[in-house]
Amino acid sequence: MRDANNEVMGSMRSILLSIVVVFAGASCKDATGKQGSASTTGSAGSAVKVVAADAPKGPQAMETTYDKMQADKLDRQAEADAKKAGNEEWIPAEHKAGASRWKDVGVYVDGKPMGFLTFGELPIALKPVWVQDKVSAEKRPGTEDPGWRWAKQRFYRFDQYLAAIGIDVKSIKELHVYGPKFAETNISTGKDLLSAKAKEFKFRFGGNVYGKPIAHVPRGFGNGRSADKIASVMVYIKKKPPKIVHNVGLELDGEIQNGVPYYGEPIRGGVRVYMDDKLIAIVKRQELDAAKAIKSPTGELTWKLADVLAAQGAMPKNVTEIWAVRDQKREDKFPGADLATLTFAANSQAKGGLLLGDKQIRANTIAMHSRALKPDELPVVTPDDE
Repeated sequence: MRDANNEVMGSMRSILLSIVVVFAGASCKDATGKQGSASTTGSAGSAVKVVAADAPKGPQAMETTYDKMQADKLDRQAEADAKKAGNEEWIPAEHKAGASRWKDVGVYVDGKPMGFLTFGELPIALKPVWVQDKVSAEKRPGTEDPGWRWAKQRFYRFDQYLAAIGIDVKSIKELHVYGPKFAETNISTGKDLLSAKAKEFKFRFGGNVYGKPIAHVPRGFGNGRSADKIASVMVYIKKKPPKIVHNVGLELDGEIQNGVPYYGEPIRGGVRVYMDDKLIAIVKRQELDAAKAIKSPTGELTWKLADVLAAQGAMPKNVTEIWAVRDQKREDKFPGADLATLTFAANSQAKGGLLLGDKQIRANTIAMHSRALKPDELPVVTPDDE
């Protein structure tokens, strides 16, 4: 009997030893699944130190603004590829599953669209607030380079943005900055916006001069909530603001608000037209009347920009300059006098924008001004932005 017990115990010890060996081998694998080497030092009672063979040396890389910019570039490339393939309704991952209506980050005042938070649509009067930031940098072989460098990160203050689009901050009841989820909405009062902390209530773009806007909310500002990205901005001056109801959402007079209060579905797509930094019209290809188009000798349909604007009740006066904004930059300029005759095409070559004039200048946004802009007023892309 004792021999049988010994045999059983010996078998159990063998099984346990096998299990230990398996787990020890597994622990010597790195994050990629590659087998590393285990080294033991010290006495029999010392801990075993396992080091992957290809483990990185030195401090681990930190997530920086540059890293986030690279991720945003991949997201932007995916959008470009989708549009090239003819899919104009490409939706970023965070806006899928029912939230695609918030793809474009609109700014609404008492339910009226006033602008959109993209770098190329920022008002000329709004200037960046520069913040020193650590970004990744190449570490040269054989040196003690730290692997990072100081760079300038551009931010924009919310109160200054509102002033630049013609809103008196003192008149605001509440400002709502939506996140992808309504529960993440930051709600600040007019008093908050006039406080010292308002200077730190800012936003930036994921790729510095492109990408989704991201809010920076100072500790204790407004209701203290914030999200990693901005979905929309609501300003309430005369209208009653909705309230956040826990586990429900935004509620106004007993009704849950799934869209823009006092407006409806958020605006998506189209070529936005601004006059002196104020949104006056949106041109959408699917809404253009083919019966009012002019057919070229090649059969291409074109429209007069002035006629399309007039149909929306948005024919501006005293236009001095017309800027074509594409890829978030003001690239080409037309004299204001050209507005009466300026035509555009809206075919697939426009890549979701318009092709202006005989030279087919692509524009994703049109910015008109009643005065000539000075060179130093135009946004400048710095090396740190790229």
